[in-house]
Amino acid sequence: MHDQNSQSPAKVNNELDVGTDFSRFYLLRNPLGAQGYASPWLVLFKTFVDPFLVVAVLYGLGVYFDISLHGPFIELAIVAFLTSALALDGLNVLLPGTGKRMRGIDGMLLNWGIAVVVILGFGMLTGLLDLFPERFIYSWLILVPLVLLMVHSALAVFLVGRADAQKKFRKAVIVGANKCGQMLANKIRENPQIKMEFLGYFDDRTLDRLPESELEYVKGRLSDLPDFIKEQGVQQVYISLPMTSQPRIMNLLEELQDCTASIYFLTDLMVFDLIQARIDHVNGVPVISICESPFVGSNAIVKRISDIVLSLLILALIWPVLLTVALMVKFTSPGPILFKQNRYGEDGESIRVYKFRSMTVMENGDAVIQAKQGDKRLTPIGGFLRKTSLDELPQFINVLQGRMSIVGPRPHANAHNEMYRKIIRGYMVRHKVKPGITGWAQVNGYRGETDTVEKMENRVAYDLDYLRNWSLWLDLKIIFLTVFTVLRDKNAY
Repeated sequence: MHDQNSQSPAKVNNELDVGTDFSRFYLLRNPLGAQGYASPWLVLFKTFVDPFLVVAVLYGLGVYFDISLHGPFIELAIVAFLTSALALDGLNVLLPGTGKRMRGIDGMLLNWGIAVVVILGFGMLTGLLDLFPERFIYSWLILVPLVLLMVHSALAVFLVGRADAQKKFRKAVIVGANKCGQMLANKIRENPQIKMEFLGYFDDRTLDRLPESELEYVKGRLSDLPDFIKEQGVQQVYISLPMTSQPRIMNLLEELQDCTASIYFLTDLMVFDLIQARIDHVNGVPVISICESPFVGSNAIVKRISDIVLSLLILALIWPVLLTVALMVKFTSPGPILFKQNRYGEDGESIRVYKFRSMTVMENGDAVIQAKQGDKRLTPIGGFLRKTSLDELPQFINVLQGRMSIVGPRPHANAHNEMYRKIIRGYMVRHKVKPGITGWAQVNGYRGETDTVEKMENRVAYDLDYLRNWSLWLDLKIIFLTVFTVLRDKNAY
C-alpha cells in the first residue's frame, strides 16, 4: 500500500499506549500486584464484564424474540463472547482518569464495528446466521454499544464515588530525581486510576544538580527517607539510582528493613526506547529483552496462520480483479505485467516483492526515485493503480511465500533503506519483522511519497509503535481501516 503523509504520528491513542515502553513494561505488567496500579474492579470489568454484557444482550433478545436458547444459539453466544473479549479488551470508554472520554467512545464503536464484521463474516460463511431472524441479529448489533456505554458510565460514577469515599491511595516516594524517576512520577501524577499518591523525591545531589522542574518535590536526602516513611505512612518506595550507586543502594536497603513499605528497583534500562521489553531466561539465567520482535513463540505461529488464511481468502475473492488489472497493464503499455523489486525483508534480508507495473521504468538499483504526483513515468493506468493500491495486490502471493505479511511496516526500496538508516534513529528496527502490504503508519495518514526526512521519521515512529503493541486484533483492525483509507484518500497517487 502507498503512503501519503498528512499528519504527525500520534504517540498515544486510545488503542495504543505507545508513548513510553516504561509504562508498558513495568506499570502494566501486573495490574493486580502489590503495586496497586489498577483496581480489581477495573481489571475484572475489562476482562469479563464487556463480553458478558454482549452475551447477556444476546440472551435477552433471544427471550424477547422467543428463540430457542439451545444448539445454534449457544454456538452464536460462544462466537460473540470470544470475539468481543478480544475486540473490547482494555477499553476505557468512560472510566475516570482517562481524560479522553469521547475518543474512548469512538474507539469502542470502532472496535465493536470490527467485531460485528468478524461475527457476521463467520455467521455467513458457516450459515449460522441463516438460522436466526434478521430483526433479532440487527437489534442485537445495535443494542450492544448502547448497553456498553450505559454500564461504562455507571462504573465510572461508582469508581469515582468509591475513590472519593475511601481515599485509599497508596503513598509513594522515589529515590533519585533522574529521568527514570521523573518518568514514573509523571505517570503517577497523571493517572489517578493507579490509585497512588506521589509524595516526593529523595536525592543526595545538591539542588543545583537536580532538575529545576522537580525541585518542589524533593523532600530530602537518602538518610532522611526512613524517618519520612514512618511519619507519612509511605507504602511504596521506588529506587531509581544508576547501577554505579550499588553501595548506596545496599546501605539504603538495610536501613529500610525496619519499615513495611514495598520496595522496587527501576533499572537504567528505562533510558532506552524499548521494543517488546520483557523478562526472560537462558537456561535459568535471567535476561531482559530491550529490542525484540513481537513474533516469537506462539505469536509467530498465530501471525503466520492468520497471514495464510486471510491471504487465501482474499485471493479467492479478488482473482477476477487480478486478472482484469493484469490485462489492463498488458494492453496499455509495453513491458512485463509484474514489476519485481528487491526490498529488505525480515532481519534485513533481501527479498523480491511483486507489484503490478505502474511505471514505464524498472528502477531496482542503487538510485531509486520515488513516484510523485503527476509523475511522467506513470503508465496510462499507473496513476489509477497507485491511487487505489491495486498495484500492490500481487503481494498477497509474497505473503503466501512467507516473504511478507498482510500487516507490517511497508517495505522501501533498498536504496532508500541505505540512505535513511544513516539519518533516522531506530530505522532498521522496523525490519525485525516481515514487511507488510499495509501497516499502522498507512492507516494513520502516511501513504505515498516521503519527500522529507521528517515524514519518514513519522512513518518509522508508527512502525515501531506497531512492533511494541502488536496483537492479532490490531492486525484485523488495520486491515479494516485500510479499506476506508484507500477509499477516502483523494491525494494518493
